[in-house]
Amino acid sequence: MDSNSSPPAVLQLCYENVNGSCVKTPYSPGPQVILYAVFGIGAVLAVFGNLLVIISILHFKQLHSPTNFLIASLACADFWVGVSVMPFSMVRSVESCWYFGRSFCTFHTCCDVAFCYASLFHLCFISIDRYIAVTDPLVYPTKFTVSVSGICISISWILPLVYSGAVFYTGVYDDGLEELSNALNCVGGCQVVVNQNWVLIDFLSFFIPTLVMIILYGNIFLVARQQAKKIENIGSKTESSSENYKARVAKRERKAAKTLGITVIAFMISWLPYSIDSLIDAFMGFITPAYIYEICVWCAYYNSAMNPLIYALFYPWFKKAIKVIMSGQVFRNSSATMNLFSEQI
Repeated sequence: MDSNSSPPAVLQLCYENVNGSCVKTPYSPGPQVILYAVFGIGAVLAVFGNLLVIISILHFKQLHSPTNFLIASLACADFWVGVSVMPFSMVRSVESCWYFGRSFCTFHTCCDVAFCYASLFHLCFISIDRYIAVTDPLVYPTKFTVSVSGICISISWILPLVYSGAVFYTGVYDDGLEELSNALNCVGGCQVVVNQNWVLIDFLSFFIPTLVMIILYGNIFLVARQQAKKIENIGSKTESSSENYKARVAKRERKAAKTLGITVIAFMISWLPYSIDSLIDAFMGFITPAYIYEICVWCAYYNSAMNPLIYALFYPWFKKAIKVIMSGQVFRNSSATMNLFSEQI
């Protein structure tokens, strides 16, 4: 035997003393620290960023509007991704093992899917809200009321929770793939294998609302251009006060639509790789390498941390609200009624 030959690598298991344990393929210490830092920052941003959005909208009375209640509810979905999904996925991704038990694996997967679709439905309703606000700004307050917003929020939560609970707690998602599912889900694993039918339903559930949002924001863009031309005409000739008011309202609604449009685009860019990868895997025999899958998953997770950053960049009221909250002024009796806008209509 060659004395210079290196000894065989020791096979590491997730649970050393348990039969049927998954094989552990850990990263070396350097990359491990980097990955924990990157994933951990995402989780912290998702939790505290969205918490700031929720507190801002619920505390300041000036922000109590149908659109903002939808945004607060969207932030709530992203907040729960940061609390109940990202920390546990972080450990699984870095350690290549699931240490939280089979029951919690099912619950974690259920939350993952439910909060994703909750975000998608919220964004779809926000798109409808913005479309009405931009195309008919004067009638909008009577069409999209707080009650209507409440119905939209209820639908955005109830449907995803019922759907994900029914799919993952009944076990229908892996019908026909039981052998593969049992082989992959050794002790210390939490990998969900979904059959073609449910992957196709998932993809259509993502694609159809996304298509609706693209159509609505395309129409918003066209209407915004027409309104911009009208505003230019107002500057060149005398118009009635009602026309001036309508122009200013339209301008405000277009600004809001632009910011929320960026939020929708960010969601699509974040979730599209994962949706396409899931579709390819289901119909091509699960050929995606593990590291590609992890990249797609974390791109999707990071979307939950992006929305507060978008609001901070484009919403002056959110910047001001953050300053009030972080400085402790929020605890003053008069803080709820303070003015967060530099200009009024």
